[in-house]
Amino acid sequence: MLKFFSKPLERDRGLPGRLLQDDRGVTAVEFGLLAVPFFTIVAGILQTSVIFLATQVLESAVQDASRLIRTGQVQTAGRDIEYFRGRICDRLFSLFPDCSGLHVRVNEVSFRNMNIDPPVDPECTSSCEWSSSEVWSPGPGKTTMMVQVYYRYPVLLQFGPLGMANLADGTRLLGTATVFENEPF
Repeated sequence: MLKFFSKPLERDRGLPGRLLQDDRGVTAVEFGLLAVPFFTIVAGILQTSVIFLATQVLESAVQDASRLIRTGQVQTAGRDIEYFRGRICDRLFSLFPDCSGLHVRVNEVSFRNMNIDPPVDPECTSSCEWSSSEVWSPGPGKTTMMVQVYYRYPVLLQFGPLGMANLADGTRLLGTATVFENEPF
């Protein structure tokens, strides 16, 4: 340390030469340049993973809860749509912030007139509210049933056209449908 102060600036290296040779802060500068893109990519991967996991968990929960309709347990006990929504919510492992946001449609169908339409207008401009009402008609035994469940899942990171949101309000519409024939009960 005294060596630096005891000598005047050397003429052969000069101050610019010494600054160019000093590499003590290179790692910090490189990290500063690459940190934002790196953490953005990591956050995008995590968000995509959580959304795909939530979709699979929703599908599994609807399959499990639909068994109550298929076996006639819901019909014979006189259960309503809130009971069914609760059975789905029990199987969502807290991945969904608000289970009351589940949009449930249970109705009898035939394979000739089966129609699966999302209950949200995909061209909505600001508040994407449900465009169709919920249906609860679990049907008698030996009938073909269709159970559809939808949820507007919040998307935290918006990447413009590359983002996971598919609705204008910044949410992603998750949905699942299952078709089965009720057992004879």
